[in-house]
Amino acid sequence: MPSLSAVARRHTDLDDADIAWLQRILADWQIIADLSFADLVLWLPDRQGTGYWAGGQMRPTTGPTAYLDDIIGTFLPVGRRTLVDTALAQGRIAREGDPEWRDEVPVRVEAIPVRREERVIAVIARNTNLLGVRTPSRLEINYLQTAGDLTKMIASGHFPAPGQRSDHADSPRVGDGFLRVDAGGRVVYASPNALSVYRRLGLIGDLAGQLLTDLTRDLVPPRKRPDEETLSAVLGARAHRDTEIGSGDTALIVRAIPLRPEGEHIGGLILLRDVTELRRRDRELITKDATIREIHHRVKNNLQTVAALLRLQARRIDSEEATAALNEAVRRVGSIAIVHETLSQAVEETVDFDEIADRLSRLVTDVGLAPVRVRREGRFGMLVSEMATPLAMVVTELLQNAVEHGYPEEGAGDEVGEIVLTAQRRGSHLDLTVDDDGQGLPEGFELDTSPSLGLSIVKTLVEAELGGHLTLGASPSGGTRADVSVPLD
Repeated sequence: MPSLSAVARRHTDLDDADIAWLQRILADWQIIADLSFADLVLWLPDRQGTGYWAGGQMRPTTGPTAYLDDIIGTFLPVGRRTLVDTALAQGRIAREGDPEWRDEVPVRVEAIPVRREERVIAVIARNTNLLGVRTPSRLEINYLQTAGDLTKMIASGHFPAPGQRSDHADSPRVGDGFLRVDAGGRVVYASPNALSVYRRLGLIGDLAGQLLTDLTRDLVPPRKRPDEETLSAVLGARAHRDTEIGSGDTALIVRAIPLRPEGEHIGGLILLRDVTELRRRDRELITKDATIREIHHRVKNNLQTVAALLRLQARRIDSEEATAALNEAVRRVGSIAIVHETLSQAVEETVDFDEIADRLSRLVTDVGLAPVRVRREGRFGMLVSEMATPLAMVVTELLQNAVEHGYPEEGAGDEVGEIVLTAQRRGSHLDLTVDDDGQGLPEGFELDTSPSLGLSIVKTLVEAELGGHLTLGASPSGGTRADVSVPLD
């Protein structure tokens, strides 16, 4: 489905500022659709003047839809909807005429001009499914009255308002709690859900007739509410913004939209949402994340202790073969410790494996006896912890194997070898290649029959732990190439 920006740039003469204005309307027009009990369609005038392109569509959550299909990106020729033509040409809300019939459903259509500065840049069609219309309750009358005020503001260029938009992903909707206040900030109407929210704050009695700012100040302690300027601006509906307040174990988001249908401030729409349970879950997640990071930190410390004990033991053994085996164990433990150290500092259970690969490269070359440097090409990217730990072992073993067997200490001289570690994401797979310019594989080498412990570890990790495959062969540089391919799922 094409975006508003794509449709506008392809078919209209709207500039970047016009598109930004329309995008700000679309960011808030779920509220208008819900208050109107109607579908909204944004029609953009074609640059040739032959019709309109649908740049946005919103269905109500409070009533039946008038459109069963998505129409974004479709074309409406001039003359097909005369109300849309009238709204664009005359710059006024057009609502006269008989209902339309769509799929045996009567639909009342209104056309609202979208004004920016002195120009009408688009038209919003408000489509009400009349099968869902019944004798309106007081709640519905206030919804429709507020929707009417907002549409007048769109037609006069007073909506959207400049300044702050909602910053909360869990911003309240109309059904969460609806309040209408007058120009002095006194509650004119409160929906049952809004009354329930304030009852949880400790309200006894009704909301209607109350000065919302004073009432909230009495119910909410200072440490649980914003500064006085923000509190007055939001609860008095004098600024288009939101804030979060609470009392005891209750937390709620309050969002205000000032109403200026004729340019003068007549009051405002205030939406409330009880986010107590969401905030409790947020606290649990923060605690859980901190616990997980602490576990990774302690595992890293324990692994470093094990590595230190192994090094101490290696110094006390006279056998060169046993010392070498213990040093290899130290290196393997160290590679796992690096992963846990990175995870202990991460907010998510994913790690930037490029950083780990670079640290492992330095670890291998620092302890190697032959003069070798490791160069990384490509990016591993972010990997989940379940994949990072075995992959770190694989990278360590392949690099170590290349250093030990590709560049024997004797006869190395001053020549520096080079190992290239290449990573590439290919769709749902990660491809890893280790290329060295060393002496290559011995004649008659077979991976399946190789006695190397390191290669046996790599093969097991790649195939059993990571679900991938490993191949070893000659490198174009004359050395050895190891290819690993593992799924990212």
